[in-house]
Amino acid sequence: MAAPRPSPLIRVQAEDFDLTAENRAISAGRSDIGALVSFVGLCRDEGGSLSALELEHYPGMAEAEMRRIGETAIERFHLSALTAIHRYGRIAPGQNIVLVIAAASHRQAAFDGANLMMDFLKTSAPFWKKEHGKDGLTGDWVAARDADDRARDRWR
Repeated sequence: MAAPRPSPLIRVQAEDFDLTAENRAISAGRSDIGALVSFVGLCRDEGGSLSALELEHYPGMAEAEMRRIGETAIERFHLSALTAIHRYGRIAPGQNIVLVIAAASHRQAAFDGANLMMDFLKTSAPFWKKEHGKDGLTGDWVAARDADDRARDRWR
């Protein structure tokens, strides 16, 4: 009888996350994991002009979409485990925004699972970003990028 498929661990939160603690948690007590691939997305300062990025999400729907994407990655790449955390609120340059950890028996599956999760997370999950400039002005909501759509479409 096949082992049950793992469920992704999904969190949307205002609080920061600890990469080391999350890596430890996903692999604790596991001897079947041969690879952990972690991706941390940070807020960048856009050449020194950005004071903060404001992230909003559609509560309930964001988690549901992240879970759906995570389940797809687990099934497609036979992942042993998957964690995805996305923050919301006002985030300063250099601070964490998103974390994806994919665990698998082999490295390529872990890399592919993490990549798929991020490519779909950027384009399919209901999160919105607004830039706040150092000049005190609030920018527009950040538009979707064609490059993100192309990255997502390679998995279809």
